[in-house]
Amino acid sequence: MSDSKTSSSEAQGGDALPQIDFVTFILSLATSALIQMGEHEDGSAGGPVNLPLAKQTIDMVGMLREKTRGNLDPDETHIIESALYKLRMRYLELKPTGTI
Repeated sequence: MSDSKTSSSEAQGGDALPQIDFVTFILSLATSALIQMGEHEDGSAGGPVNLPLAKQTIDMVGMLREKTRGNLDPDETHIIESALYKLRMRYLELKPTGTI
């Protein structure tokens, strides 16, 4: 008998996916932004860069921070603040000077 919480990946014999919660969602967005800024999943650079898309993803994380302010536990607050800071710093390193 299959557990109702079994993911479709598990049912197909794949690896179990992490449970989706706020932290997982933020980390997923942060990973997407890093990939959009040319970083590979292993942390190395050199992939295709799409700075406008990366900025949009970073702005979404910022919007989530504003919309959830006061409703997060300390760990969630730390994760979103840390991710947003690191993403913004990386974006500034890549952004051509003289652009917004």
